[in-house]
Amino acid sequence: MRIARVAHRALRLERPGATWRKNGSPVARARSRAMASTGDASTVTETFFLDDFAARQWDDERYSGTRIAHDKADFVRKIQEAHESGKSPLVDGYAPFCKHVFVENFVGAKVGNVEITKSNEHLLKSGYSARSAAELAVLTRWFQASDVEAPEATHLDVILYSREQLELERAAVPSKSERPPLPNAPWGIISVKAQNEDYETPMQPITMMRNALGREQGGSGVPLEKDKYDASVAYWANHAPIVASEDGAAGD
Repeated sequence: MRIARVAHRALRLERPGATWRKNGSPVARARSRAMASTGDASTVTETFFLDDFAARQWDDERYSGTRIAHDKADFVRKIQEAHESGKSPLVDGYAPFCKHVFVENFVGAKVGNVEITKSNEHLLKSGYSARSAAELAVLTRWFQASDVEAPEATHLDVILYSREQLELERAAVPSKSERPPLPNAPWGIISVKAQNEDYETPMQPITMMRNALGREQGGSGVPLEKDKYDASVAYWANHAPIVASEDGAAGD
């Protein structure tokens, strides 16, 4: 309790049209609950928290796609602010538990994939990779960051899963049960895509397949839909993710 009171006293938040009390703000209560369960409330707001799955984009140089070099806590705060302002509402995703928030690229992130052309196709690399030790390795292809030029993106697609869905996925994979409890905010940030569109672009075909395999294999359990799969193939047949490391992709 003493730790929670200290955290509340240290908290200073401003929001137009709202009155914030030392101990009574929704954000303060959310952070206090998260601190009680995880010991670190820096990446939790009233609505969002940064899930371990997305943290790879900051921490893992082998990550296949958008890398982010920005303070994690500030990133989550800015997503909360954009959402509260009304500029970035929750947008429905591929399943009821999935939402998107689209914001302007405030972190200077470069696009996570580029188009495959005659001039760069010889630079494509391939290999087997898994996003975590709990998942099956799959064949992927990518461009090494040192081989291609990636422009700065105009937007960020912040992909969210409900806390309930993340709990279900944890329960299905024994190794995930050892992680600290999830914060009590309702939506977990599970991925961030830097792109030039302010709408959802197709997930990779292998991601759709993994989802269809079920939670035990690291997917979400959502069945594959042929029309969406065909649209994904049409997009990713001409694009490939960018990876910073020299030894391959960790998966998207």
